[in-house]
Amino acid sequence: MAGDMTKLAYEDFQQGQEFPLGPKHVTAAEIIEFAGEFDPQPMHLDEAAGRASILGGLAASGWHTSAMFMRMMCDSYLLKADAQGAPGIDFMEWKKPVLADDTLSGRSIVLEARPMRSRPGIGIVKFRHEIENQNGELVCLGENSTMIRMRAGAEVSA
Repeated sequence: MAGDMTKLAYEDFQQGQEFPLGPKHVTAAEIIEFAGEFDPQPMHLDEAAGRASILGGLAASGWHTSAMFMRMMCDSYLLKADAQGAPGIDFMEWKKPVLADDTLSGRSIVLEARPMRSRPGIGIVKFRHEIENQNGELVCLGENSTMIRMRAGAEVSA
């Protein structure tokens, strides 16, 4: 659907704009399922092992936290945008463990937007992402850029 007028285009992303993320309730079963497949460390597979660790309980892998964040981002705005992928992640920090029965929410904030010189018709939108648990404690912080198609005929100087 390249150039689909019903999708959010590069021009729709303005500095300071916020997109809400979540809420996402995290269950013990999904923590164990993800860990069993992708990060089978004891603190992600067993409640007692999690309590005995510095994490304080059955904890989601940081990779699982990132995957849940990605889903929240897709549900909030990414699937509504004419997104063309991302060149990478500037940083992703897991600030506090995500435990079974936590509820995650947060925001993606547009930091800047600029046209790409190397790809006419595509802009780069840089976001800051903040994910908190139900107590308002920051559990995940990150920044990345996403490539988003401009509207057909958009006149934006690089």
